[in-house]
Amino acid sequence: MNDSQIKGIPNVYNRILDETMKRGFTMPSDLKTCSLLRTLAMSKPNGSFLELGTGTGLSTSWILDGMDDSSRLISIDNAVDFQNIAVKYLSSDKRLTLLNIDGEDWIRANSSMNFDFIFADTWPGKYNLLKETISMLNKGGIYLIDDMSEQPNWPLDHDKKVLTLIDELEAIEGAVLTKQEWSTGIIILVKK
Repeated sequence: MNDSQIKGIPNVYNRILDETMKRGFTMPSDLKTCSLLRTLAMSKPNGSFLELGTGTGLSTSWILDGMDDSSRLISIDNAVDFQNIAVKYLSSDKRLTLLNIDGEDWIRANSSMNFDFIFADTWPGKYNLLKETISMLNKGGIYLIDDMSEQPNWPLDHDKKVLTLIDELEAIEGAVLTKQEWSTGIIILVKK
């Protein structure tokens, strides 16, 4: 499947994408990943969602598109210049709370919160504080990460961090996971 075969792109997505490109943001979420996020979000009616790494709001727009009216999404980023694009286009959605804060600080301060769906698209919750983040998942909750296949923007030796992360995920008790060589490399973990 190529990107042109993906249907039902959220109306706001292309406006966010245009501004993302103009601002020089180099780590946008892949369209295939975004489509998967929307599909999985639809499986969690009345759900509690967490996105670690708003970026410019590209993936956020897809998660919102899959959520029902009674669901809620908290999206966190510490890069205010990029997150302001999401604020501009998405902040009118009452289901969304955008927080500009350090992700690790937020995870530590909110470790008692529980979520049905966590998309970890930044270091906090993925490479840092992984166990703490997984502990925030409800039973049957979905934890999704992308960029597990080699990317051109990876820093030196990042491949070793990815392999360590995969080992850590596979060692988590009380969860099952699927690794997919699709899109940018997806791992989905579900808590038993």
